[in-house]
Amino acid sequence: MKTARYWHLRDDRLIECDLCPRHCRIADGKHGACLVRQRQGDELFAAAYGLICGLAVDPIEKKPLYHFLPGSSVLSFGTVGCNLLCGFCQNFHMSRAAEIEGTCVTPEAIADAAVEYECQSVAFTYNEPSVFLEFAVDTAKVCHERGLKTVAVTNGWIEPDPRKEFYAHMDAANVDLKAFTDRFYQQLCGATLQPVLDTLIYIRNETSVHLEVTTLLIPGWNDSPAEIDAMTKWAVANLGPDVPWHFSAYRPTIKWNEAPPTPLQTLLDAKSIAELNGLNRVHLGNVGIAA
Repeated sequence: MKTARYWHLRDDRLIECDLCPRHCRIADGKHGACLVRQRQGDELFAAAYGLICGLAVDPIEKKPLYHFLPGSSVLSFGTVGCNLLCGFCQNFHMSRAAEIEGTCVTPEAIADAAVEYECQSVAFTYNEPSVFLEFAVDTAKVCHERGLKTVAVTNGWIEPDPRKEFYAHMDAANVDLKAFTDRFYQQLCGATLQPVLDTLIYIRNETSVHLEVTTLLIPGWNDSPAEIDAMTKWAVANLGPDVPWHFSAYRPTIKWNEAPPTPLQTLLDAKSIAELNGLNRVHLGNVGIAA
């Protein structure tokens, strides 16, 4: 474990975590909703620091990033924990793990592995990287020293101060804009929409980070033509017509099957709406066609 950043001790002796908009108030011996920001005494610790439970060499397109180092390999890794509570999460065994565990590695070891396997970049992915911000930043620094690029695959739900530090060390990001309504974020993720929109605008306007966006379309929840229309109009107005957008298909899991699989036509319709609204780089994912 390592001492966490972005928290303060309140007058009532609770520690308030300032990493994400949830602002968990944590008693001694307890943890935040992300499971990995843990209090011991009057200090908050990053309990998942250096403990990875997923590691693989992927094509960069799998992140998905279609316009950043195309055709290259990326070393992907994650820990446990997440600050959202999405029932439909495909990696729930990591994001909502009952215990904090994993293989202990150093930032140097990750960079060494990326070089050994001829990767051009390292991705913080599989679970939400902002909850292991300290380890991600330390690893990114070493990666940059070795000439490697860094990639964040993230939900974008983070407060302004840690956001500034986090993206200062990233070269590319794929932000998961899960929907364009607070109803979706509140009911399915236990979160809110506006901080994610703020992160997208921040990355686009205040950094040099390459940005792509992914939206998983779940039938009956966020796939209506009206919502796709509003979301993509917002994207063109606030992020520009050239931001790459990925619409991907939902598949039920044993943990959450409250919607059927996303029909291909739904994705094709979303792509058509996005392009009519001016988005120039629209891609489809988790379907058996080249898109």
